[in-house]
Amino acid sequence: MTDLATRLAQSTLALCRIPSPIGEERALADHVEHWARSHLPASEVFRLGHSLVLGHLQDERPTVALVGHLDTVPAHPEDRPARIEGERVFGLGASDMKGGLAVMMALAEDLPRERLPVNLVWVLYEREEGPYLESGLGPLFDARPELKRVKFGIAMEPTDGVVQVGCVGTMHVTLRFKGRSAHSARPWQGENAIHKAGPLLAHLLTRPRREVVQDGFTFHEVMSITKAAGGRARNVVPESFELNLNYRFAPGKSVARAQEDVRELVGDAAELEFIDLAPSGRVCADNVLFQRLMALTGLPAASKQAWTDVARFSELGVDAVNFGPGETAQAHQANESAPIPALAVAYEKLALFLKQAG
Repeated sequence: MTDLATRLAQSTLALCRIPSPIGEERALADHVEHWARSHLPASEVFRLGHSLVLGHLQDERPTVALVGHLDTVPAHPEDRPARIEGERVFGLGASDMKGGLAVMMALAEDLPRERLPVNLVWVLYEREEGPYLESGLGPLFDARPELKRVKFGIAMEPTDGVVQVGCVGTMHVTLRFKGRSAHSARPWQGENAIHKAGPLLAHLLTRPRREVVQDGFTFHEVMSITKAAGGRARNVVPESFELNLNYRFAPGKSVARAQEDVRELVGDAAELEFIDLAPSGRVCADNVLFQRLMALTGLPAASKQAWTDVARFSELGVDAVNFGPGETAQAHQANESAPIPALAVAYEKLALFLKQAG
């Protein structure tokens, strides 16, 4: 391994050894704040709860934001201690996204910020892995409204080293089917709520994904039932049945229009409750800094067939993409790991872009 790769691996390992499951980010935020105060002026370190903004906004140069969340999903029972084995760093969050955080920190340490053609800030926040409205990113934008002047954001989510543009929106909807209880020996005396869900489930079984192309990038709109609950005894016809429907919708479609899609699907078969609504993220193919990133680095680009906070940036008028060294297949897995060579590649690509983006 190169010296750079070794350094990034050790930094990722150190971050993985600081547990930060969602809602318990304090220790990691303390660690990052302490690090920041040793590398940046005190006036450029802002903390809100367990979220941070590092650097300062200015108008002389366009501002690029490196963006990442500090939290992980909860630990898996089969997780082993954080470690380095061969050319991989193992540990909860290694790919999603403490490897990306290590790259961000190394760039802060190494780059001559005042001589770059762009102004550089870091946005690090808590509670990304939970509901949209509970994310720490929203309160940061409220407290630091000047962040809306950022010209280009790079969210360092795991992307397998590919620049991923836009992101699909997501919503969760509770579907409540109502029936009437009866003895299961005489079901005609009742109305089976689970059976009433049958036509919808059969439709979803064969419903094709819908392809949507935005600025040359292909996204797929899909609906999936992800949870089901109903029935109170083995010999009782159930009077109620609930399903959780998760709808992923393409950039360009509003949350309101996506809600109408669900209403049209369900009709009057069930009561609906929309419980978590997150918008889609814009495909910023026309952004000059995005174009420079692609031209300078030669990285491949693809659509983001998942949700990230690129969507929240889009809602505030800030163009952003996803690019990170982590592997998408490792995110949220037991014994999560990240490839060490990819950490160095991400650092080198971003350093090249930031030094020549003007």
